[in-house]
Amino acid sequence: MSSDPSSDTSDTDPLIEVRDLSVSFETGPVVSGVDFDVERGSLVGLVGPNGAGKTTVIRAIKGTITPDSGEIRLDGDDAADLSAREVSRRVASVPQATELAFDFRVRHVVEMGRTPHLGRFDGHGPDDERAVREAMDATGVTRFADRSITAVSGGERQRVLLARALAQETPALLLDEPTESLDVNHAVRTGKLIREIADGGRAALAAIHDLDLAARYCDEVVVLAKGGVHAAGPPAEVLTADAVGSAFDAEAFVGRNPATGSPAITAFDALARDDPSDPSEPPVTVPSDDGDTTDEPSVTDRDARRVHVVGTGRTAARIAARLVAAGHELSAGVVPAGDVLAGVVADAGGRVVTAPPFESVVPSTREAAGDLAGEADVTIVVDRDDGSEGTESGRTGSGGAGNKGPDPNEGVIASAERVVHVGADASERQLLDAVRTDGSYGPEPSVDERIE
Repeated sequence: MSSDPSSDTSDTDPLIEVRDLSVSFETGPVVSGVDFDVERGSLVGLVGPNGAGKTTVIRAIKGTITPDSGEIRLDGDDAADLSAREVSRRVASVPQATELAFDFRVRHVVEMGRTPHLGRFDGHGPDDERAVREAMDATGVTRFADRSITAVSGGERQRVLLARALAQETPALLLDEPTESLDVNHAVRTGKLIREIADGGRAALAAIHDLDLAARYCDEVVVLAKGGVHAAGPPAEVLTADAVGSAFDAEAFVGRNPATGSPAITAFDALARDDPSDPSEPPVTVPSDDGDTTDEPSVTDRDARRVHVVGTGRTAARIAARLVAAGHELSAGVVPAGDVLAGVVADAGGRVVTAPPFESVVPSTREAAGDLAGEADVTIVVDRDDGSEGTESGRTGSGGAGNKGPDPNEGVIASAERVVHVGADASERQLLDAVRTDGSYGPEPSVDERIE
């Protein structure tokens, strides 16, 4: 877009300021005490669980609902003192969903974005035509500009609404789940476009449900949960496992996207918080005092354990991420350098012993991994991605490191006090229960166990 909507405004105030915002409906309070700013050239993401109030905050800023208390300032002015037209010249919005009952052509919908700049009887001039054309080109809707809005897909309609907001040429944008109906390609393109718009000097506030997308494109994120701001700041500082787990009532592993360098969030069901009598999860069979087996509920405590992981590949990485999300402290090795398991454990701050792939492992490396296994409460040996078990010599596997010669992890496993072999199909519940060492539901498990 060639026009700079912020060129005639002061650079001293944030384009959007929210102070002590509280909103309630007949059903009760939604948010209270919400504070944040959106600076020029900044993209801020509103994230949080369903019902946390993301859309409510955006609607309050836009002026479509009246807050109970608090202050909203747009480009330095109190929004309560601005007319609807003045607000629309300062912020444009992309709603989460909208119904357009009339059979408008796509081009005409985009042209509606120029309404705040026109008088009652004004027609579109060259600047309006330019703004509409650039908005359609930027969002990729030009090719179906003459199609009826009722004939386009949900994802295409979302892009049309974004084009309408861009054509409005306001210094600030409000976007409510702008990528919700889009395929992967257009979601990434939209995220990149919004990033470029912010980099051009505008301010953008977007409610985003995709945490990875928020981490990749946003300068800051505001986490809404439990009726207010749960956390706020740069994604790398805010989207931590503890913050995500607390806000979303989940367990989370936060790693690093190797392609973008941004945080990558994987959420899991909070099994450690579940009711142990939950019938949706089968009970775990453990030995009873008299030697028979009995069904007992799954462990529910989150006491951290030291866990050493022996394995390679995606299955081992997935299991390691799940253990980290449950609060356990991990180490791994011997692992081929560059293996995905090594990356997961390193992202979690764990110690990893690596060796060059397909080369002999020197004794000091083998001993270092053995020391980690010996210090651990339990050593998890993960089957290979092909489902085979064991630590066969000279093969990349759950016990091997893809190295020539005798498998170095045979000695590592021998150094462990307690070993659990984990099959690729083992459930999360079985895995987490197997890590326990306190014997809460019976005697200690045997020294060498297997779960499938």
